[in-house]
Amino acid sequence: MRLRLCTWNVNSVRLRAEQAARFVAEQAPDILCMQEIKCREGEFPKEAFVEMGLPHLKIAGQKGWHGVAIASRLPIEEVAPLDVCREGHARCVGGRIAGIEVHNFYIPAGGDVPDRAENPKFDHKLDFYEKLTAELSKRDPMAPLAIVGDLNVAPGEFDVWNHRYMSKIVSHTPVEIEAFAAMKASLNFIDLPRETTPEPEKMASWWSYRAQDFRKSARGLRLDHILVTPGLKDAAFRLGCAASRVHEDVRAWERPSDHAPVSADLVL
Repeated sequence: MRLRLCTWNVNSVRLRAEQAARFVAEQAPDILCMQEIKCREGEFPKEAFVEMGLPHLKIAGQKGWHGVAIASRLPIEEVAPLDVCREGHARCVGGRIAGIEVHNFYIPAGGDVPDRAENPKFDHKLDFYEKLTAELSKRDPMAPLAIVGDLNVAPGEFDVWNHRYMSKIVSHTPVEIEAFAAMKASLNFIDLPRETTPEPEKMASWWSYRAQDFRKSARGLRLDHILVTPGLKDAAFRLGCAASRVHEDVRAWERPSDHAPVSADLVL
């Protein structure tokens, strides 16, 4: 069975419901993990997702901000939450689908000043990574686990448009890259998009709204990730190579999110 897992920061699920329906019709994801849904559970457009063929929903909503959700073609079983947000924001939701534990995260962006002492938002971001890494370190790396979402770090030199410039900007500073690397190393996670598109090819999943033509400005960042444990390596490479991609074309749709969806296929 092919299981297509997708992550997408939709930047308001109510505004983007029609685009979600188009994306689902075109790409047939089995699991769609969304971030920044920007609504409470009762405000989530559930019927729209039922009509898309993703009737099984797990929603962690919040008024006006944040919020994450999983929409699935297959039933979602309950799992112990990886709730590591010290501020109590709706930034994580998880479930077991087709035997795979999936945790969907919207990690804090971290504000503008990359200094823990001066900027509480940046401290919160690093605290989130530290707590998450500590929790993951208790797990079995051979258990089938996927960590997906807007993790708000572009971890590699080729995940930003200009490594030297961006090294001073929140999302690609050395301390953030180190935090991401520690989290990834906790269970020897496999970065499926990078397995499919190896460095030095540049990859991005987010482009600022400030650019009239995001492709022309070419100042994207790879902030959206699909990481799987070694327990899913066989499923990810069953056909000989990983199958993962950024759906950059979606960023060019009318009234888009500033993030593009990212997908990966697992063959179970």
